[in-house]
Amino acid sequence: MSVLRVVLFRHGPAGKPDHARWPDDALRPLSPRGEARTRAAAKGLKRITSGARAIWTSPLVRAAATAELLREAYAETRVETVDTLRPGGAWRETIERLQHARGAGGTIVLVGHEPDLGRFAGRLAFTVARALPLKKAGACAIEFEGPIGPGKGRVAWLLTPRLLRAVGRVKARVH
Repeated sequence: MSVLRVVLFRHGPAGKPDHARWPDDALRPLSPRGEARTRAAAKGLKRITSGARAIWTSPLVRAAATAELLREAYAETRVETVDTLRPGGAWRETIERLQHARGAGGTIVLVGHEPDLGRFAGRLAFTVARALPLKKAGACAIEFEGPIGPGKGRVAWLLTPRLLRAVGRVKARVH
């Protein structure tokens, strides 16, 4: 049976909440520095995973911008907006979508928000409610060899944004 790897990637650093500039917090974008850091982390993620079948993103602007930077790093992966990845989204519906997308395995990247994304990671990996907190532009991978559901996944790795950026900067060695 093929393995499905679900990578949970927290959106990159965004501008500070400012009701005058963004009366609707869903419209708050990545900061310029956040965009650069996220682009570098996306390069590292691409190097670790080599490819992704799909990128699913929350509809919030900062998450959608993060997903676009990931798409650029992967060069050909499609991005799909998934409403259940917005803050407070229905994690059971996300699990159902993943189950339907299992197919031939591979990697699906989900871009979302804390604390929901970390709680979702915990639900996938543990039978009791535990969170795997993710820093902005940080990621974790959970692998499934069978059905997708609470406690059915195995944590493959959990990486900080600093480590992802470092992996993205490493030059390939020729032996």
